[in-house]
Amino acid sequence: MNLKKKFVSATALGLAGAFALAACGGDSTDDKGGDKGASNAPADLSGTLNGAGASSMEDAQGAFIGGFMAQNSGATVTYDGVGSGKGREQFLAAATNFAGSDAYLKDEEVEASKDRCFGGQAFDIPVYISPIAVVYNLEGVDDLQLSPDTLAKIFAGDIKKWNDEAIKADNPDVELPDTDIVPVHRSDKSGTTENFTEYLAAAAPESWKHGAIETWFDNGGQSGEKTSGLVNTVQGGNGTIGYADASKAGNLGTAKIKVGEEYVAYSADAAAKAVEVSPKAEGRGENDIALDLARDTTESGSYPIVLVSYMVMCDTYEKKEDADLVKAYASYVISEQGQNDAAKAAGSAPLSEKLREDAQKSVDAIKAK
Repeated sequence: MNLKKKFVSATALGLAGAFALAACGGDSTDDKGGDKGASNAPADLSGTLNGAGASSMEDAQGAFIGGFMAQNSGATVTYDGVGSGKGREQFLAAATNFAGSDAYLKDEEVEASKDRCFGGQAFDIPVYISPIAVVYNLEGVDDLQLSPDTLAKIFAGDIKKWNDEAIKADNPDVELPDTDIVPVHRSDKSGTTENFTEYLAAAAPESWKHGAIETWFDNGGQSGEKTSGLVNTVQGGNGTIGYADASKAGNLGTAKIKVGEEYVAYSADAAAKAVEVSPKAEGRGENDIALDLARDTTESGSYPIVLVSYMVMCDTYEKKEDADLVKAYASYVISEQGQNDAAKAAGSAPLSEKLREDAQKSVDAIKAK
């Protein structure tokens, strides 16, 4: 199957409420007829659960919510794809029950969560693994390869023409036009931006001096709000290049990225391989599962421009009903069924069995005060 088409199976959703999301879900049984979803939800589970966060995982959240609500008719779950930064802010302000974030909580956010979490604290678990595609729109060029240094210089504004010698060196068999490069970045506070720039800082430290940032600095180019806005901006011009969750790449060109001595196209498997060689972040709480992604890996067949989206929750909620509902929904999200739902809807890479087991232990620790 064409890799791009694999990720185009789901279109961006307007996630205003639970019913729009629920329409995207699959049924609750696996291909063999067995229930692979969460099995520890109370029989009388009911109530409303509100989440907000990363726009990159809207399609996956649609699948999670559809499957969960099919199993729990008394429960309502909503998710608003406002972006990772706003999602964490809303969660910490107690405006939502959980957040979706393409970056794990910062230490100061964990500290700030203690009042919101009724004497406990917030924690992260990985729920969604996806490559970040380097998307471009350049007339006459259907195949593009970029090394980390070249990519970093493009987004730093140091390479300005598509027929620059550095891009020619990466693409010796491609006729490149004398066209201005128009870098496109996110205009909002974005976990996708943080993951992308974290990769640039690790893989091309001599060419990218800005570190890992959630909010883009002012260096010209163009911008778009949320994933859909960035993709629309890239689609609307010639010579444009940006970065987006691969599930939203659509019909845009996508660049192969140099890893070691080979140029690797994005895929769910290649993203999963990069996560497999990534250690857990040090100094985190007992239930927190944050990963320090191996951005500079040279592992053959891996694609290190990858995002891991986290579900951010409290370990302590005010009411037992809230704790039960969060626990049940999170359990479904990380279950085999939930992960397969997301893979079908968004082309993501399912969590490994070890990550699912570790995440379930963290979810099981959620309680009421």
